[in-house]
Amino acid sequence: MGCRYVVLVDAPVGGDGEHEPNYRAPGFDITGMEHRLTCGRIKLFASPGTPTLAVPGGVLIGHLFFGGGEPVTPRTAPDLSSHERVQDMLSKYWGEYVLILTTAAHGDLLEVLRDPSGGVSCIYSLHGRDGCGFVTSDIALATQHGLYRKQIDWEFISHALAYPHLKTQRTGLSGVSELLPGCTLLVGTTDTTVRADWSPWTFVAKERRHYTVQRAVEDVRQAVRTVVAAWAGMDESILLELSGGLDSSILAGCLRGTSTRVACCTLVTPVPGADERKYAGQMANYLGVPLQEEPLQFEDARFDFVPSADTVTPRVSMLQYASNEVMKRAGTSNDVNSYFSGGGGDSVFCYLGNAAPAADAFKERGLAAGITAIRELSTLHRCTFWKAGRLTFRKLIRGPKPVGEPDRSFLSPASTTDAELHPWSGGPPDAFAGDRERISDLAATQVFRDSMPRGALRWLRLPLLSQPVMEACLRVPTWMWISGGQNRAVARSAFADILPPEVLNRRSKGTFMTYSGALYQRHKGQMLDYLLNGHLQARGLLDADALRRFMGGDLPARDQSFMRIFELCTIENWVRHQY
Repeated sequence: MGCRYVVLVDAPVGGDGEHEPNYRAPGFDITGMEHRLTCGRIKLFASPGTPTLAVPGGVLIGHLFFGGGEPVTPRTAPDLSSHERVQDMLSKYWGEYVLILTTAAHGDLLEVLRDPSGGVSCIYSLHGRDGCGFVTSDIALATQHGLYRKQIDWEFISHALAYPHLKTQRTGLSGVSELLPGCTLLVGTTDTTVRADWSPWTFVAKERRHYTVQRAVEDVRQAVRTVVAAWAGMDESILLELSGGLDSSILAGCLRGTSTRVACCTLVTPVPGADERKYAGQMANYLGVPLQEEPLQFEDARFDFVPSADTVTPRVSMLQYASNEVMKRAGTSNDVNSYFSGGGGDSVFCYLGNAAPAADAFKERGLAAGITAIRELSTLHRCTFWKAGRLTFRKLIRGPKPVGEPDRSFLSPASTTDAELHPWSGGPPDAFAGDRERISDLAATQVFRDSMPRGALRWLRLPLLSQPVMEACLRVPTWMWISGGQNRAVARSAFADILPPEVLNRRSKGTFMTYSGALYQRHKGQMLDYLLNGHLQARGLLDADALRRFMGGDLPARDQSFMRIFELCTIENWVRHQY
């Protein structure tokens, strides 16, 4: 289960605005929730299974660990009664939490900090000059108890159509915002602002970077082992979602020797491309447990499913719905407390797939290091040294790939909108191209939890996106990640002693593209009708003629442009269920 909570802020007796909270009385109670705290301007309610920790200065919702992985208890809780002490906590502790600070030391200011991993959901609606409203993990808690009435933000929907994978503080519901990971919401008596208190740019700075591969390997190994052991000890029983790839295999390797009960599961499709049993089975054997093979049938996938009531943005696609339902059943059959996923590993382990690492090597270490990186790049991509060199110098001249490029395919001119920036989109003007690209990729991982609604039933752990792992990996220069002509080279070296050779040296990756293509062919007629008779078309946001031409024709071999249709159906489906 995930953390479920609602914080009432400056609760009035009643309200009559369009989105104004309608609290029935000063002693308002949330059905099925426990009252955990009343302090100053807030009342905190949480579900029976949601952990809360009273700390000097406020209350922490979720789990907090010391740097070495030991859980923080009420007896060892840090004093967070000042901004300086909160900053100190961010450098010495980690976890999945939302921290609420409301004490005399903060005056009338209410502060809400979401941890850098984003492991605990946090959305808010604050109205009026006095900031009255709520902060919650779950919009369903607000709607069920009269705190909010749903209304779609069509400007957001237009933005999501063009930038479906870009995370911003804006949501699909009017008057509701999301507090992004690493940010603090400051609610004063006259205004509300958001401050970025943790940034990945801190850890790619020159004074924080690793200067030897060996030190980088040791740091990454220690960070991953620490977080895996900490979460495993906390959860006691887990379902490890084994894809057979490097990232989930590393998690499996780190789980060996823990006292945690581990079940391993992999998905098997009726068409080629995603069968990872050969590799996943080796890691299950390493753990001494059977590999549970779960079939992912065509019948499991739907584009018109009912999304979870707590979603505030359209994130769950046809494929994600199918895999989520199968994993939910596997979690139930194995009676585990949490899911473990290697999600985010490609981004954290700097799997860029272009010439940016070699360009960074030239800028950071000079000619000799740059030439070495070009040689490793050519080995990695199996191209000539001269081609790798040409691409590297092009990257040096042109810089990083653009952030937030819109996809306007199948959209009408009426849907035109500019990209909203993520807090991590900035960075110093002299930042390396590879650092810009990997931080952009890291920001994109913040949508992962939104697409895994099974986390509402059991804890959903993404250990590779935990704060210590992100920080350790960011300190590794991009060019070190292609050492020896291997992708994710530092991670491979860090766990070379526990990974089977076939997994360690594997270059290929499993893919669900063939399965997705088969789904498209099966459902394209229904999906076309769904889109042409839906809310997006009624609002004039789609190019109906372009959709008819594309979906009425045949796809060229290996063409993946049909995935855009899945994106449009994801948004249409979410919109339909907000009424």
